[in-house]
Amino acid sequence: MEGLTEEINFLRQLYEEEIQELQSQVSDTSVVLSMDNCRSLDTMDSIITEANAQYEEIANRRQVEAQSMHHIRYEELPSLAGKHRNDLSHTKTGISKMNQNISQLQAETEGLKGQKVSLEAAIADAE
Repeated sequence: MEGLTEEINFLRQLYEEEIQELQSQVSDTSVVLSMDNCRSLDTMDSIITEANAQYEEIANRRQVEAQSMHHIRYEELPSLAGKHRNDLSHTKTGISKMNQNISQLQAETEGLKGQKVSLEAAIADAE
C-alpha cells in the first residue's frame, strides 16, 4: 500500500513538473508578426485576434497532450498495483517456505545433538 502511495505521489509530482515544463514551453513560444504601416486599426485588431487564437490553439493542444500523458500513466497504476501485489505474495510465500526449512533444520539439529549425547554416553560406558 505504501509503495502504491509513493507511486501515486511520484506520478503527481511528475505530472506537475510536466505541466510546468509545458507552460514554460508555451511561454517560450513566440509569435512573429509583420506589420504594414498602411493598414488600418481594424486590420491590427484582426491580427491581434488571430495571434491570440493561435496562442490559445497551442495552449489547448499542449494541455490535451499533458492530460493524455497523465491519463495513460494513471491507467497503468492498477496493473502496477497488481504486479506489486503478486510480487509481495511471492515474497511472503518464499519467506514462509524459508521459515519452514529453518524449523526443520533446527529440529534435525536438536535430534543430532541428542544422538551425540547418547553416543558420548555409550562411549563412556564402553570405556
